[in-house]
Amino acid sequence: MIESGRDRLFADSAGCGGDGAAVFAFDASVAAVFPDMIRRSVPGYADLVTGTGMAAAEFAKSGTRCYDLGCSRGASSFSVAGAVHAAGIADFEVVSVDNSPAMIERLRDALAREDAPSWASFIRPLLSDALDVEISNASVVVMNYTLQFVPIERRQDLIEGVFDGLVAGGALILSEKVVFDDSAEDALASRLHDSFKRANGYSEMEIAKKRAALENVLVPETIDAHIRRLERVGFKTVWRWFQALNFVSFIAVKEG
Repeated sequence: MIESGRDRLFADSAGCGGDGAAVFAFDASVAAVFPDMIRRSVPGYADLVTGTGMAAAEFAKSGTRCYDLGCSRGASSFSVAGAVHAAGIADFEVVSVDNSPAMIERLRDALAREDAPSWASFIRPLLSDALDVEISNASVVVMNYTLQFVPIERRQDLIEGVFDGLVAGGALILSEKVVFDDSAEDALASRLHDSFKRANGYSEMEIAKKRAALENVLVPETIDAHIRRLERVGFKTVWRWFQALNFVSFIAVKEG
């Protein structure tokens, strides 16, 4: 359903970022190729998106909503809406939040397509920064590779807002690129990630230029740092349910 061009934004010296010094931004050029970019850059992404829908259906409750914070073009939103519909859960809304106008425009285009499934009506796009959204009556919140782009000093505030807005028994699905405390493990994970990108057709120049553009924009943390933050705001159950190289996903449950 979601069409995408081939990602060649960093394919030559005149491309995105020119000399590699430009800051990565989720603008129209990135939105146009985003599904291809993330598929070729993030190990296990397709399985994570499918699993996000499956996990959401386990926690979704009729009469509540899901917030997909940093939804980009809506892959996780579609997965959640489809899985919740298949589970027979009615009166459910997916609020798809992104601060990129280009991403929200692409999502709206997908929802307006003639071949959009009937359950796509569950999805409501919202152009907003995740930090400005008041989470309320949520049984599920999804943050797939979003928190890593939030300033570290604001991450606690965002997770607190998510916890406060979840109903009892609700869950946060949090996926992040991570770093490892052990330097050898971290170096190996980085090398394997670069190998993954090479295997998906990215050149050495593309890999290096994108890394430079993302520096100080995407700021990863350790697995322990994420778990400590989740427990600090009140989550009692934190489950690391998915991992592919240095990309990890947690399910954090708010007890009743």
